Amino acid sequence: METLQNKIDFALVIAVNHANPNGDPLNGNRPRETYEGYGEISDVCLKRKIRNRMMDFGASVFVQSDDRCNDGFRSLKDRADACPELSDAQKKKDREAYAKAACAKWMDVRSFGQVFAFKDGKEGVSVGVRGPVSLHPAFSIEPINIESLQITKSVNSITTDKKSSDTMGTKHRVDFAVYTTFGSINCQLAEKTGFTMEDAELIKEALHTLFENDASSARPDGSMEVLRLYWWKHDCKNGQYSSAKVHRLLHVKPKNELPKNIQDYEITCGELPGLSVEVYD
Repeated sequence: METLQNKIDFALVIAVNHANPNGDPLNGNRPRETYEGYGEISDVCLKRKIRNRMMDFGASVFVQSDDRCNDGFRSLKDRADACPELSDAQKKKDREAYAKAACAKWMDVRSFGQVFAFKDGKEGVSVGVRGPVSLHPAFSIEPINIESLQITKSVNSITTDKKSSDTMGTKHRVDFAVYTTFGSINCQLAEKTGFTMEDAELIKEALHTLFENDASSARPDGSMEVLRLYWWKHDCKNGQYSSAKVHRLLHVKPKNELPKNIQDYEITCGELPGLSVEVYD
């Protein structure tokens, strides 16, 4: 299959309704926020969800989470060592062949890139792959309001004659907020990793259905929603316009001072001559 021949830019508008979109482990797992109080979803968190959707679509993924692992390997090194092409390239100390084999094997490697840095005794491997798909962190349009709830345990953890004291805990969630994130797909890097237009279409479908099969206690079904996906396909490899200029076309503005639902936001997108956009609502 031919590698990607047209630069792509995209933008995503996300709604969060009484959910924790991305907890901060260094802050009691409270929803991430900037110093100014705006909500944040890290690019690592978004890529994790995209990888999960890739797996749902049947694509081979290298970086699998423990709760979504489907091949039985318990570490990245075990997964890499089980690939014969990677083992042969490592024995020959051919870093280019190693990277090429990894890109051909796993879609997330040829999309986002990957650092292979494993050491086993005196032998080891250190190979870096730059991927064509870049993704920004998502930030909320307005400063977020974080609600904190106290929770208790009503059952003993172990068998005992006495009822154990209720264990107190805390859950945090965002009341309501709208986030935006942006990304691009670079043709020059796509040529190096073998990223194709078919891969780009899978990325688009993953973004459009980002929160399917992603429910948890912190993110109940329906609490996270993709409102809009904007997909710009340029007519050349280098792009007709810079990514920054394309991303500035998206405008999300609250209609009042205290927006509480998606109807309280106005979402518009400008135009650039000769550049068409696909909108998924």
